[in-house]
Amino acid sequence: MTSVATVIGDLVGSRSSRDRAELHRRLDAALQEVNELLRPVRPLWITAGDEHQGTFGTVGEAVQASLLVRLRLLPDHDVRHGIGWGTTTVLDDGGIEDGPGWWAARAAIDAAARAGRTAASRWLRTAYVAADGATDGPHAGLVNAGLVLRDERVSRLSERSLSVLRGLLSQHTQRELAEQLGISASAVSQRVRADGLGAIVAAHDMLGPQKGDGQR
Repeated sequence: MTSVATVIGDLVGSRSSRDRAELHRRLDAALQEVNELLRPVRPLWITAGDEHQGTFGTVGEAVQASLLVRLRLLPDHDVRHGIGWGTTTVLDDGGIEDGPGWWAARAAIDAAARAGRTAASRWLRTAYVAADGATDGPHAGLVNAGLVLRDERVSRLSERSLSVLRGLLSQHTQRELAEQLGISASAVSQRVRADGLGAIVAAHDMLGPQKGDGQR
């Protein structure tokens, strides 16, 4: 059986939302946009309540998806993701899946939730776990170290900087973003440097299939 990167996501604090129906629509739209961009093995979809799932060919693509979904909801709402690596099994004709890959993703999202309750990692929103015996995936320590740094940086961004980051990840130039946001190109450049947006984009791009599959 072939291992895949499994993703489980859950909205943070969604029960306090004043309009849960609108939040659900925003989440669904975000998932559809990310599906179009990354073409996962099994598209991200809302499973029940505020939870969503999906499957990717590489851990790198799953990590990319976790950021892209989150950026489409911030700053109004936030989302937590658990990424697993392992095999999966289809249980019935309805497409219900189970297996070590999903158990690992569930363990990962639980780990992210626990970490978010500590002072040192309160900004963490993503964690990765490889299933027992899955030796063909990336080292969990390396992936989680990168996630800690990425999530801490993204969690501290202002609404304007989030808009710039979304634009950069959509391949817009700084000049184009300046025109869209109604600010000067130098103001955009200053945000990119001061908030480390260029580093976030560079790290994100390194995870894609065009530059590496995230497994080595």
